[in-house]
Amino acid sequence: MTEIWRLDGVDLDRLDRLASRIALSLKTGDVVTLSGPLGAGKTTLARTLVGHFDQGSEVPSPTFALIQRYETPRLALSHCDFYRLDDGELEELGLDDALAEGALLIEWPERAAGWLPKDRLDIVFNETEQSETRTLVLTGHGDWAGRLHRLRALAGFLDRTDFAAADARYLQGDASARGYARLVLPDKQAVLMNAPRQPDGPPMRDGKPYSALVHLAEDVKPFVAVAEALRALGFAAPEIEAFDLEKGFIVLEDFGDCVFKTAMARGRSQAELWTRAVDVLLALSDAPPSAALPVPGTSPYILPEFDAEAMLIEASLIVEWLWPASHGKELPQDVRAEFESLWRPHLEAAAQADPGWVLRDFHSPNLMDLADREGIQSVGLLDFQDALRGPVAYDLVSLLQDARLDVPEALERVELDRYCAARAARGGTFSSDDFRTLYATLGAQRNSKVLGIFTRLAKRDGKRAYLAHMPRVARYLERNLAHAALADLRDFYARAFPTAEQLPPPSL
Repeated sequence: MTEIWRLDGVDLDRLDRLASRIALSLKTGDVVTLSGPLGAGKTTLARTLVGHFDQGSEVPSPTFALIQRYETPRLALSHCDFYRLDDGELEELGLDDALAEGALLIEWPERAAGWLPKDRLDIVFNETEQSETRTLVLTGHGDWAGRLHRLRALAGFLDRTDFAAADARYLQGDASARGYARLVLPDKQAVLMNAPRQPDGPPMRDGKPYSALVHLAEDVKPFVAVAEALRALGFAAPEIEAFDLEKGFIVLEDFGDCVFKTAMARGRSQAELWTRAVDVLLALSDAPPSAALPVPGTSPYILPEFDAEAMLIEASLIVEWLWPASHGKELPQDVRAEFESLWRPHLEAAAQADPGWVLRDFHSPNLMDLADREGIQSVGLLDFQDALRGPVAYDLVSLLQDARLDVPEALERVELDRYCAARAARGGTFSSDDFRTLYATLGAQRNSKVLGIFTRLAKRDGKRAYLAHMPRVARYLERNLAHAALADLRDFYARAFPTAEQLPPPSL
């Protein structure tokens, strides 16, 4: 399987833009070959690519050394020039080891034809009558065929925006399949979201995959819809500069790099940041969402309901992943059945309580400190594409029991009290006692889900950094289960799962 992309009239500026876009896609294990006559521009592209990974470093030609290695923050990058490669030297270069640790850029790849992997990106330079331009032919082989197709679609999308000439700089994303880049022009910048539609997984229940059962966004339409709705209500969601719903690209307002954790590292008070975030949730509780959210140029987006079945499937991740990891055997059906029977009445009650916005991931990695703004506009909102209509206590739990950093119990208690007092002062039917029960229920549900996800990320995906967060999340969970209304769940969890001090289990 191959994909071919031909580019005519490529000058140095276009070559640099191409390099910045290829750099977004490169990962450990990649091979990019550069072919063409002497002086065609192969080394220029290689140097430019390296520069997009390690700006400011010198990039000498590896003609005599044959291979030059660069340790960059993202991955090790090896620039190879095999023009002077002698017989027998290839085996001595350690290319397999270099490929296991990073990516390879190879000039004169025909000298190593027997070694080249089937999954690779070939770039051929052809001279033209105009000395300052070249024709490039990019060919993606194997898994690079689909990736090159996506890269070509990305370039085509950007060419239709005000950021066609922008430098694209890689941004570290989250645990999802979405990719991000900062688009930089001399007078402005924005963020590119690269979110290809995710294929449905295997059916779990009623013929539906997990994403459909728990109402996860499968394309970018929900992000655009929720962003526009939040901005219309006066909240600091990023402005959408351009989007392509079919292909899954968005150019959005750049809020900078100051997420709450960074703001704390720069001296901001955690209490002050969390107070502002609670103020946002109080304002959200007073501005319930419409069932249908407008999307420019297409049909409205119907905001899903956070129903009891979705909550139960999420919570079940803890028995599906942490239980086997803790007990060293497969989950028995009777344990699953007991878990579900205990949870179901609690979640059926929660699904009907205090409805409004549920942004779903309202926690420190997705909250920006916009210090130059005031009021609820001072908290930038990100990662809300999975938003639902459901019990508003869910987002308060996400914030006050943050899975990625410690929230002191005293701060949680103060902000929960303040939230309840503010809601009660409005009058109406709000009950602080009922809300605290709902808060504990959703806290137990969410932290069960998170412990299951972190176990899955470590066990299945090899992302072991998440294990460090598990004791914290388990402490939150124990705090929630201490509520009198959850005594039946507390007894089950005490029998079924390790304590916070026993996490992560040795099998992880």
